[in-house]
Amino acid sequence: MRTVDQISGILPALEHFIADSFEDQDLDFKQWDESSIDDAIDLVVKMAICMANGGGGTVVFGIADKVIGRTMAIKGVPLSIDINRLKLAVYDETDPKITPEFQDLFVPEGTGRLLLMQIHPGMPPYTDTKGRGTIRVGKDCKPLTGTMRRKISAETGETDYSAEVIPGDAISKISPSAMERLRQIARAEHAPEDLLHLSDVELLSSLGVVSSGSLTRAGLILGGTEEAIRAHIPGYVWTFLHMRTDTDYDVRVDQTTAIPPSILRIEELITPYNTVDTTQDGMHEYEYPIYPTRAIREVLMNAFCHADFRRAGPIMVKVFQTRVEISNHGGFIGGITPDNILHHTPTPRNHLLVAALIKLHLVNRSSLGIPRIFSAFLMEGKEPPIIEESGESVRVIFRAQMISPYMRSYIAERSPDERVFSVDDLLLIHHLLRHQEIDTAGASHLCQRSEGDVKEILNTLESERIVQRRGTGKGTYWSLSPALSRRLSESGPTEHKRRIDWEVAKTRVLSILKEREEQGMEGLSNQDIRQITLFDRHQVFRLMNELRQENPEISEPGKGKGARYEYHSQEGNADPHAQ
Repeated sequence: MRTVDQISGILPALEHFIADSFEDQDLDFKQWDESSIDDAIDLVVKMAICMANGGGGTVVFGIADKVIGRTMAIKGVPLSIDINRLKLAVYDETDPKITPEFQDLFVPEGTGRLLLMQIHPGMPPYTDTKGRGTIRVGKDCKPLTGTMRRKISAETGETDYSAEVIPGDAISKISPSAMERLRQIARAEHAPEDLLHLSDVELLSSLGVVSSGSLTRAGLILGGTEEAIRAHIPGYVWTFLHMRTDTDYDVRVDQTTAIPPSILRIEELITPYNTVDTTQDGMHEYEYPIYPTRAIREVLMNAFCHADFRRAGPIMVKVFQTRVEISNHGGFIGGITPDNILHHTPTPRNHLLVAALIKLHLVNRSSLGIPRIFSAFLMEGKEPPIIEESGESVRVIFRAQMISPYMRSYIAERSPDERVFSVDDLLLIHHLLRHQEIDTAGASHLCQRSEGDVKEILNTLESERIVQRRGTGKGTYWSLSPALSRRLSESGPTEHKRRIDWEVAKTRVLSILKEREEQGMEGLSNQDIRQITLFDRHQVFRLMNELRQENPEISEPGKGKGARYEYHSQEGNADPHAQ
């Protein structure tokens, strides 16, 4: 949920951006319907249900979300609207009952009043009293369909497929070799030795996956025989493919072994294609695989943990010449998306299975798995993986990349007394090596954190002389310190190159604006200039502000979709009626 201060911090940006661009899983902006109090209250109820089903969040009433310009966007909420009436309406018209909190935010525009509705996380699904409902997915409120209800049930553990008991004696369904692999992997992750010394049945019982002498499906997935897994979990299977092209393969392996032997076998299959990159450091040579082995292990474990085994379809591992793709059936749940996964609280689909793996130290309960995967690449100077959701499946893509010896040695040489770099630090350093600069909004998007949080991160990096602050006010941006830039860049200092690129971009844009004026064509929009310069939206604003100061002939762009920068030469501005 967002605080009043956080919403106040967004309002100045409405001068140049629509409110919709700031919306997220936990934030929405809505214009108040002044034509009908009943319709307005109905919208409040609908948004309360949507946010409650999506994990909670903040709805700001009184702002048109598709309008640029603070004065035009902020319409406000009538001062006569009674908060207690809204609370009662939401409570009376929802099932189960939702009790929102409302806060006033007073502004100089519109009616002078914005209204924040805070919805705390609860136990969905929620509907209105007629059984209708929606759920927040990203920026949208989606219908609460049967599929969505099933997802919610999985999130809350009400329908934990992995917790269902398999009738019959547990011992006959346990694979001794799978259990030995389980101990092998868990011991490498420093699981408690007293746990690992137990017998097979005692170990599984201690993990909570044996019930009254019978295995649960989680127990089968952890240490069951292939025959038992095929009989009782028909949707469980994994496939390995080595791809000759995007459509043809020359190696295929399909198996239904339990998780531990599956993980080890897949790693063996990947190894011949995970070539080693050698880097020299003084008298020593160090070898690093193209795809960090730790990252592969983490992603494979995630794929098995979060797969939807009710559905037929394999956990798929594809090795291409330039990438590795690992995917599983079962889309994200609990409000997780590729745009917030770095720091979102994990939401398991298979609760019992994940709880057992946590006890074995094979998965983490503290949202550290994805950051660890990203860090494994970033510490070697490589692009982080791509995470995609397509329909009801999730895919992680590792790209084949050479190690950066400069970045790796810099990380390795940091003093034990120095602060350990977080994944946010590494993302920002990596980005600045390749793009020379970043502003607060860009850093917020990159790190999947609020602008307030990312400012603190940048301030810390600035205090450590890792980045430098440039510009002032809204035009503030950051770049790497010259010393670090020289050390980490393989092509020499980037500051001089950045200024050259900047001046070349200004010259090119000015030339195009002059040509368009001569030909009687309309000017350039922010999007046009982004395509010309390959800069982002905020960089274009700074570029054009500089260019306009140097060239008064360039007019202000105006506002809205038709906003364009125009060049007006002195001849073009002359009064055609002057004698």
